[in-house]
Amino acid sequence: MIENKNISKISNTEYEELIKKSLSFEKNKENSIVDGKVISIDKENVIIDVGLKSEGRIPISEFTRPGQNPEINIGDNYKVYIDRVDGQNGETKLSREKAVKQAAWNNLQDYFTNGNAVSGIPFNKVKGGLSVNLDGVVAFLPGSQIDSRQITRDTKELLHKPLDLIILKMDKYRGNIVVSRKAISDKELQKQRDKLLSNIS
Repeated sequence: MIENKNISKISNTEYEELIKKSLSFEKNKENSIVDGKVISIDKENVIIDVGLKSEGRIPISEFTRPGQNPEINIGDNYKVYIDRVDGQNGETKLSREKAVKQAAWNNLQDYFTNGNAVSGIPFNKVKGGLSVNLDGVVAFLPGSQIDSRQITRDTKELLHKPLDLIILKMDKYRGNIVVSRKAISDKELQKQRDKLLSNIS
């Protein structure tokens, strides 16, 4: 029976290696998007488990879309961005907003590159135009890009209604996106003109 004594004893150096591996694995998760599960909700924060040794806290405001109320339940799964593992108070610093924005930016980049129309919802009147929600990212629709046929006198009538838009400019470094509704109506007018000319000829 004595020969079983040495079976699975772990040396101090092996233990240290395991700890280092575990810490480096967690550090490698920083600045990445992972799946997280809601484990509790209070008035101001949502506590998310991302499978690391400590949970993360995200302000409830990051789960709301412009002009909408949050709909969050315990057990819901969300993509979240890991800012820092074991930050202040030993908590993992997470962001829902960064995860949404990063995924949306990648998606919008495809629309921009291919010149395809994207759907956006204007939610606020600002100087010179409208703020538009493009799947969680805020874009600017200048007044001059609203319509080619006529200047929309009251831009309020466009608020909270989906619009088809073309992305004119994207600057990820500055977080700027400029969109146009006029570019779509220009294309439609051109198609109508071409059709009319081909019918005449």
